[in-house]
Amino acid sequence: TTTTTTTTTTMGGGREVYQRPKADLAVTFCGVKFRNPFVLAAAPPTDDLAMLRDAFRAGWAGAVLKTTSMEGTPVSLAYQMMSSLDVDGRRVVGLGNIDLISEHHVDVVEERVEILKREFPDRVVIASIMGATKHDWQSLVHRLEAAGADMIECSFSCPQGTLGRRAGGMLGQDVEASKKVAGWVKEAARRIPVVIKLTPMVADIVEVAQAVRDAGADGICASNTIPALMGIDLGTFIPYPQVGGKSTYSGMSGPAIKPLTLRTIAEIARRTGAPITGTGGPVTWRDAVELMAVGARNVQFCTAGMHHGFDLIDELTEGMGDYLDRVGLRTAAELVGRALPHIVGHDELPRGAKVRSRIDLDLCVRCGACVIACRDGGHRAIAAGDDRTLVVSDEACVGCGLCRLVCPV
Repeated sequence: TTTTTTTTTTMGGGREVYQRPKADLAVTFCGVKFRNPFVLAAAPPTDDLAMLRDAFRAGWAGAVLKTTSMEGTPVSLAYQMMSSLDVDGRRVVGLGNIDLISEHHVDVVEERVEILKREFPDRVVIASIMGATKHDWQSLVHRLEAAGADMIECSFSCPQGTLGRRAGGMLGQDVEASKKVAGWVKEAARRIPVVIKLTPMVADIVEVAQAVRDAGADGICASNTIPALMGIDLGTFIPYPQVGGKSTYSGMSGPAIKPLTLRTIAEIARRTGAPITGTGGPVTWRDAVELMAVGARNVQFCTAGMHHGFDLIDELTEGMGDYLDRVGLRTAAELVGRALPHIVGHDELPRGAKVRSRIDLDLCVRCGACVIACRDGGHRAIAAGDDRTLVVSDEACVGCGLCRLVCPV
């Protein structure tokens, strides 16, 4: 999709209106073309056919259908299933979810794939699968590929029965089991790419990513939610979400986990070169640019779509189109990996520069936030005079940057 903007110019006393083309938002991931980089991740919004239709009509380039399984697989959901992390009046900084895979088994998802590809042939329909045995994994691939799915995404970040070293653990936490299952899936796929969705809850995600690449996986989805305890009701001491007086650990998504996602994508991109679809925390087009700058080829949105609705796609496409035009890039694909050359080990950082704080007294509102932060968290380099004018001691200041972070202006 190439976005355009209307520009009016004056020529010889007349007015001429023309369309000035902006950057091309189309991207390619694992050989599959997406009209823009914005995809709905596997989640409740992609578990309903009517909602998927609405999303595609709104302009989303693709969707990962909520993870499905073989007929007969028990899926026992508990309600209420969601809770949130709210910070300083900002709602849903993190979304906690105790949801499981889809209650709809592969027979239902097959039909949905066929319908979506018939009605929206230019959109990318990705089937997410989870199996318990080699037969399950390969059967799911065969059936969904035959139904017309453009891509297979494998959930290696949900409890996986008896596979791996620890029954009930995440498959993605076992390197050898991950490699084995990725090989099964790739063996079964005849024409479509296979993407492995990993959990960040491992000692070395690069090791797991490289293992599934060695097994033939075409790409990596990085990454999934973070296991978390979302909060505790101080009146009852029951954690959230509360289900009949009990609770459990949630998978946390949303803006709170974006820094972890950025690091995860960057490490996989730097050390494996694998094609990556990024997910975990993006809400705005700026977030998408950041994920792409550290190596993602496209970006999956989950919490943002649930919170703000499918029309968010308008802000994403317009915002990224304007940004690319402003910085002189012709395509969204040119964003991929642009930040990676600037990421180095701590021992490679430049040393010796003298960095000192400076306060713009014309902007300063004399709130004292920097004084308190520097006094009790920095180097006691900022002091307030009798008239509350702030002064920095160059001898005491080392340039840590804390004062800039707490300053309201």
